[in-house]
Amino acid sequence: MAGTLAGGMQRKTAAFFRENGLSLALAGAFLVCLLAQALSGLAAFNEELREHGRATLELGEYLRSGHFLEAVFENWESEFLQMAVFVLLTARLFQRGSSESKKLEGDNESDADPREKRKDANVPWPVRKGGWVLKVYEHSLSGTFMLLFLVTLGLHAVGGLMKTNEERLLQGQPAEPFSEYLRSAQFWYESFQNWQSEFLAMLAVVTLSIFLRERGSPQSKPVAAPHAETGG
Repeated sequence: MAGTLAGGMQRKTAAFFRENGLSLALAGAFLVCLLAQALSGLAAFNEELREHGRATLELGEYLRSGHFLEAVFENWESEFLQMAVFVLLTARLFQRGSSESKKLEGDNESDADPREKRKDANVPWPVRKGGWVLKVYEHSLSGTFMLLFLVTLGLHAVGGLMKTNEERLLQGQPAEPFSEYLRSAQFWYESFQNWQSEFLAMLAVVTLSIFLRERGSPQSKPVAAPHAETGG
């Protein structure tokens, strides 16, 4: 009996990792890189503090500093903007030959009206509910990414102000007001330098997937597919 239970647990565990391997791998890579960023950022910031004759920080203190928060949310902001824009543009625009585009001709499954399947047993609850609930659900992916972009944009601004004032303190200068920081060239320079790279990355994946392939990846067309064939 115990062996049967253990075998069942092993099968469930194996199935869990197989069914969620992509998200688990990405989450693991994210946490490793975030920790590495925190540790290397702490070392770099403490070196700057020592150069100014200031006391160094412990890791917990550094995680609450503008130096760390500005760097983290500046990058998260641009990533969420990228995903929001990519979802919205691929819903409405086409690129002949790209695996990231919907088909130019014929029906696309993603365009199907969910109201026609309200009575199906396995559809998500918002589809069965209909009305404004369904209307929100129809655009929940882009809406959530856009909300995350706006939240992280605000956190980037807060972290950036903290970092700016930390630097001004080291130089013996007065703190800068939040409203003034939002109008500063520095804040918008930090934003646009990331935004342009995200649009470049989207352009690259859309156009390179016309001619290049990755066997086994759903982001690629089949290896033998013609270059002009649109969609995966």
